[in-house]
Amino acid sequence: QVQLVESGGGLVQPGGSLRLSCAASGSGFGIYNMGWYRQAPGKQRELVAGITSSGRTNYADSVEGRFTVSRDNAKNTVYLEMNNLKPEDTAVYYCNTVRFGIQVWGQGTQVTVSS
Repeated sequence: QVQLVESGGGLVQPGGSLRLSCAASGSGFGIYNMGWYRQAPGKQRELVAGITSSGRTNYADSVEGRFTVSRDNAKNTVYLEMNNLKPEDTAVYYCNTVRFGIQVWGQGTQVTVSS
């Protein structure tokens, strides 16, 4: 059973940066696609960025050019580097993967962008 644990959230001013981490337990991390999602109050959870097992990435239009997703398979960890943060980036950020057809989610980490 894989478990995902996010860290790195916090309060940051507009224009600032944060780096989120997601550590995965278990084996076989390198063969699975990983994703970062976020959910703001009153809104649906949305895909922010994804990275395949081969390192191919994709981003939501709203974060393209500001966010970068990466992975370190030796550390079983996926990262989300967030730059030029805006108030509308405020949300709980979740790490995600799919194992044997089942969605696996972390507990989430809060990101608040405010002056």
